Amino acid sequence: MDLMDRIMELTEQGYCCAQILAILLLETIGEEDPGFVRAMGGLQYGVGYSYGCCGCMTGGTAVLSYVIGQGYGEADEGREPYDKELHRKVLTDFTQWFMEEMKSGFGGIDCSTIIQGSMARCIEVCPGIIAATYEKCMELLEENERL
Repeated sequence: MDLMDRIMELTEQGYCCAQILAILLLETIGEEDPGFVRAMGGLQYGVGYSYGCCGCMTGGTAVLSYVIGQGYGEADEGREPYDKELHRKVLTDFTQWFMEEMKSGFGGIDCSTIIQGSMARCIEVCPGIIAATYEKCMELLEENERL
């Protein structure tokens, strides 16, 4: 199944953009973390239905941080040691890329700007944004030898 087909399948199951990013990451790294997927649901429609900052931007930073961020407890044993500078660099690279892409393609990074107040527009534009975000996150993780 290709990326867009998987995104559409998850969309039809009711997952929001940030949750889809989480599921795709977990499938890629071979992990299960339903709590992470549930928590990402809070980012939908611009963080808690505020139509503010796009859930792909916030979700993308969470996906990157899931892999390279600072962990906690025994469950984090066996992962790469935390590197604050790498974390900062990767998040900065991602957010700069996201802002440039969304501003040039849609006029801004807010959900309301991107979908222009139309839920129907979500179906048209959001799957492509999810795919591009996921691909950028994977590119950054690969470039920094974290995948």
